[in-house]
Amino acid sequence: MAERVMLGLGEFRFEIATLAYQKFSLNQSWRWQEQARINHDPALQFVGRNVGEIELDGVVYPSFKGGLAQVEAMRALADAGKPLQLVDGLGRIWGAWVITEIGDTRTVFADDGQPRKLEFRIKLKAYGEDQS
Repeated sequence: MAERVMLGLGEFRFEIATLAYQKFSLNQSWRWQEQARINHDPALQFVGRNVGEIELDGVVYPSFKGGLAQVEAMRALADAGKPLQLVDGLGRIWGAWVITEIGDTRTVFADDGQPRKLEFRIKLKAYGEDQS
């Protein structure tokens, strides 16, 4: 039986059996420009929303399905420098996103230096819609 997909980023799939995240953080902010006024406090003018940011944190046990290659596959996607379609496991299409940062911490080493535990953090930013 195939694993359910938690999240798809381009062709890459986050699944429980492979690269599963334990934390999904979505940050959104809005821009308010300060406008100076004579003899009054400054006024704020709404100028739009900033791009969304997602941070995924998780743990991989390399001896269990997939190994260290999963994080390296994400790095290869980031190196390609292309926006990727983001779709969650419920079918919601989030639009185009880019990978801005990938970090990992490797611990619990075997005698050959291979980690038995890898904690990862992946940061994404919404690419934004292209003008048509």
